[in-house]
Amino acid sequence: MPQIEEAQPKYLQIAHYIRDQILRGDLRPGDEVPSERQLAADWKVSRPTAARSLEALSHQGLVEKRQGSGTYVRSLEVNRRARELYGRARQTGKIYTPGEYAVITSTGWMEAPAHVAEGLGLVKDRRAVHRRRVTNNQDGPITLSTSWFAPDVGHRAPKLLEPERIQEGTLMYVENMTGRQGSYAEDRMCARGATEEEAVDLQLEPGSAVLIVHHVVFDLQDRPLEFAEATYPPHRWAFEQGYPLT
Repeated sequence: MPQIEEAQPKYLQIAHYIRDQILRGDLRPGDEVPSERQLAADWKVSRPTAARSLEALSHQGLVEKRQGSGTYVRSLEVNRRARELYGRARQTGKIYTPGEYAVITSTGWMEAPAHVAEGLGLVKDRRAVHRRRVTNNQDGPITLSTSWFAPDVGHRAPKLLEPERIQEGTLMYVENMTGRQGSYAEDRMCARGATEEEAVDLQLEPGSAVLIVHHVVFDLQDRPLEFAEATYPPHRWAFEQGYPLT
């Protein structure tokens, strides 16, 4: 039987155990995950606790419940660039590849838009710290992105308020300053026409199609740590996925 650490609720320990299996590839897209009954027996917990662990995995976008069948691993179509940047920062201490650079266009305290406040779990006070940047390479703008952080993070990570680049990336800097570690992320994507401001920053014709990615990073206690909104120009993104035909 897997061991449960008492530092976290049991349902989260179970969810994190299964999540790690999925992220390692031990459980692959389409594989069935253990049922409530099986989890309750294996972990010696109640059925409601087991059900809550599966709900947590579902909320993280890792599994989907099929009525009358079971719970299965979802296809993990995520924002690859965000994952690659974070992995590179952990391995090399630098977030960008040679030839890439970011221009910080705005930083400071600001009232967060409603969707950002919801993503960060801000209720009454919607003030948050933002960092807005345009990332470029030799071919021009790659993406326009704004990272948002809750007030407690802003107070403990003062470099977020400065317009200079943070070499290791904002997320690793925030982890180091707060002691909170990023655990998993959720991405939501849509396409729309660029706003006038986005068109200027990305050197696009007004109304050009852009990809919008809302990227939320959660810590080990499932609390939102960063909300990032990225805008990609039409020639800088594509969906790629391999899958069996049988």
